[in-house]
Amino acid sequence: MNRPTSAALAALSLLSVTALTACGGSDSDPAADKPKASTSSPSSKAPSPAEHLAATIVTKADTDGFNVEEPDNEYAFAKSTDEVTVDKPVCAPLAYAMNQLPLGTPEADLTRLASGPTDAPTKLTKGVTFTYVTLASYAPGKAQSTFADARKAVDACGDGFTAKANGNESPYDSVTAEKVTPAGDESLGFTSTMTVRGVQHVLHGEVVRSGDVLAVYFSVDGMAIANGRPSDVRLSPTVVKAQNGKLS
Repeated sequence: MNRPTSAALAALSLLSVTALTACGGSDSDPAADKPKASTSSPSSKAPSPAEHLAATIVTKADTDGFNVEEPDNEYAFAKSTDEVTVDKPVCAPLAYAMNQLPLGTPEADLTRLASGPTDAPTKLTKGVTFTYVTLASYAPGKAQSTFADARKAVDACGDGFTAKANGNESPYDSVTAEKVTPAGDESLGFTSTMTVRGVQHVLHGEVVRSGDVLAVYFSVDGMAIANGRPSDVRLSPTVVKAQNGKLS
């Protein structure tokens, strides 16, 4: 399978049992000496944020013809947001979104790479699309404010920005808002361009908030960037729809 390479990304997560009690009776009432059945039933403990994401992340069975797997961190631009610096701090959410890093300070996060046939092949997509899906779970209210930061970044970073991590540099030439199908409680799409060795690449992303969970989608053709071939790979509607459906 073709995967984004380091050149591409550089240029560019019990049952809780109710106590049972038995009531004793007086000696004059034999029936009272028998244990009484509890009217309470065991209740399931709420899953942890990490468990919730693991149960919610899109899988191969949810898509049509896509392979879904954990991305190879060997070629990651950065393994944590702490490794990333941005020349315009307001643009940091975009740098994270385009490098498979969670936005803000989530309680848990998880990333998958879905690869498969593009829904609308063009001369630049070569019939295959790579869509990254990053889910992140937040404390109550934090997902909403983190989403607002992402929207602010799209509005403020139109003339581009530069992200750096581990000696690598990713200059983005421009950022524009992109219309997406409404999903979750609120959704936001964006397009970014970058030029690598004189060749332009168009990148697409989307952020969807469903309650206290953010889903971040990002598409890229890493091989095209590495090989100096222009690219414009859009998000797979199949993958995005499947993941949004599991969050609703």
